[in-house]
Amino acid sequence: MSRPAKAVINLDALQHNYQLAKSLANRERTNGKVLAVVKADAYGHGAVACAKALSGQADGFAVACIEEALELRSTGIQQPILLLEGFFEAIELNEISRHKLDIVVQNPEQLTMLEQSPQPEPVRVWLKMDSGMHRAGLLPQDFRAAWMRLDALPWVSDIVMMTHLACADESDNGYTRHQLEVFEQHTLGLPGERSIANSAGLVNYHQARAEWNRPGLLLYGASPFETVHPIEQQLQPVMELHSAIISIKNIPAGSPVGYGSAWTSQRATRQGVVAIGYADGYPRHAQNGTPILVKGKRVPVIGRVSMDMLTVDLTDVPQARPGDSVVLWGKDLPAAEVARYASTIPYQLFCNLNRVPVEYAQSSIAVDV
Repeated sequence: MSRPAKAVINLDALQHNYQLAKSLANRERTNGKVLAVVKADAYGHGAVACAKALSGQADGFAVACIEEALELRSTGIQQPILLLEGFFEAIELNEISRHKLDIVVQNPEQLTMLEQSPQPEPVRVWLKMDSGMHRAGLLPQDFRAAWMRLDALPWVSDIVMMTHLACADESDNGYTRHQLEVFEQHTLGLPGERSIANSAGLVNYHQARAEWNRPGLLLYGASPFETVHPIEQQLQPVMELHSAIISIKNIPAGSPVGYGSAWTSQRATRQGVVAIGYADGYPRHAQNGTPILVKGKRVPVIGRVSMDMLTVDLTDVPQARPGDSVVLWGKDLPAAEVARYASTIPYQLFCNLNRVPVEYAQSSIAVDV
């Protein structure tokens, strides 16, 4: 029998969350489009399976680099695919044109390479402004001139103007309003579609809902906000992380547990061992008290998370037995809540998933990946 740790990906939930994002995009306009962000293997959920599940709904997809895009194209995905970091060398442009990929241009070097590389097929360019995040993007004062240079190129079909919000996950943050004003000021009068909102921007800021929207985490059923937010009630978690109890013992009060003796029992304790650890992607820094579900009841993690195992207090679940399934995060235990216990974010929980077999579930169609 194989080790019991596994991740189950609910593709029906993914479709539900995409439609939720679509409904948010269309609150300000009737033609708000949504790119499903599936970079980093769809945040650990499986890019091919997720893109296939959304292929009948999504207006397009977004990935980090050409390798991720070509993987999707090789499996028959025909929708627009945007390279969020653009291209790194001019030689990539031939493949970009041939496979009809969209590109972000976010620095002067990319702009110059594109000018010097005529293409047989037109390419749609997403020109990125650094409106205040100060990561990737052209400075606002350079944006209009870059737009004019792109517009002069016969092999550029369309120019979508885009930016990225630094603090959209903080409700009513003044800096987000500042970024929106900067973007509006420096694109004023330029024709073309716009793209601003990530997951948090799509939920929190109606001014960020433009012709194109780029949700990522929201699609996977996790809240992008550090504190509890009403949107959580509308989301359906896509990933459920499972394992099982492999050992139970009774230890007396005063017994230290795990590496560094970081937790000591204050009472006689029924201690369980679960077959999952930080090598599987469960956060090593999950603090004592982090909940997991055993027979539908929350029980606390005790002691430090090990490479392959973690320990829990089963005293209040006397019916638990070795072999019983446990849930580390999922439908009744949001990944965002687990992340807060580990002083991290759900993005990292999902992306760090490793060594764990992945199963796909969908009610409507057979899943073939």
